[in-house]
Amino acid sequence: MCLCCMSATKDDLPPLREVVATYGLAAKKALGQNFLFDLNLTGRIARAADPSKTALIVEIGPGPGGLTRALLAEGAPKVIAIEQDERCLPALAEIAAHYPGRLEVVAGDALTTDLGLLVASYRPARICANLPYNIGTALLTRWIETEPWPPWFDRLVLMFQREVAERIVATPAQRADYGRLAVLCNWRCETRILFDVSPSAFTPPPKVTSAVVELVPRAEPLTCDREKLSAVTQAAFGQRRKMLRQSLKSLLGGGTSALIEAAGLAPTLRAEEVDIAGFVALARGDFRLPATEHVLK
Repeated sequence: MCLCCMSATKDDLPPLREVVATYGLAAKKALGQNFLFDLNLTGRIARAADPSKTALIVEIGPGPGGLTRALLAEGAPKVIAIEQDERCLPALAEIAAHYPGRLEVVAGDALTTDLGLLVASYRPARICANLPYNIGTALLTRWIETEPWPPWFDRLVLMFQREVAERIVATPAQRADYGRLAVLCNWRCETRILFDVSPSAFTPPPKVTSAVVELVPRAEPLTCDREKLSAVTQAAFGQRRKMLRQSLKSLLGGGTSALIEAAGLAPTLRAEEVDIAGFVALARGDFRLPATEHVLK
């Protein structure tokens, strides 16, 4: 879902409702757009990113620019906003004119935009975004799998569906939510849910509760081959109800049980019973990825 917000700014720009009406920016269901007009919530999201303490904020899907305005009002020295909906560009141009030199708008798809290249001259940088639900996990996984590590960002403050947020922060203690996404995120980051946002805060209201999640990169995550860890977790959680000796057989081959035991794990464990250190140990194993192995981004 694309969340477009109005912040409690003191910038003398028109209220977001007027901006939406002026440019005919009715929320498009096809783009997953839901507008947030709650001033307190917008400011709270912006403050969570602590924008004055970084050289650059990257925002994905700003829409008419409510969160953008909040970030700038909270002291962000520079915001780069990636927006795919061309209808929103004139509204964003007004904000850029009001904050000369502090807002750069990039018209394009965040999935195909090289953010590392965009932020090359800014350190540190961080991402604050209300991600479209249909591409949110794909974007997050791409950022988590960034090389080299530590990455170009020092914090991620992101809005997801509450159920996705729970999957990001889950541990083996929350077996229903614990999966590949949790392993990858918590291997390289410290994660936490900051607060929830009720459906009633949006226009039109979505059918689910949302949540803002913070991810802070670990300077020294446990050492292993990133592609192997990605492949092992994909195989294990792809058949999460099976024991590791079965779910990993297609990846590890004939020596599956021996490789599992070499990692200090019982072959009879299921994926949801293995912690991050266990998956890292598996990824350190002596095996080769198939030539056709496709690592999700």
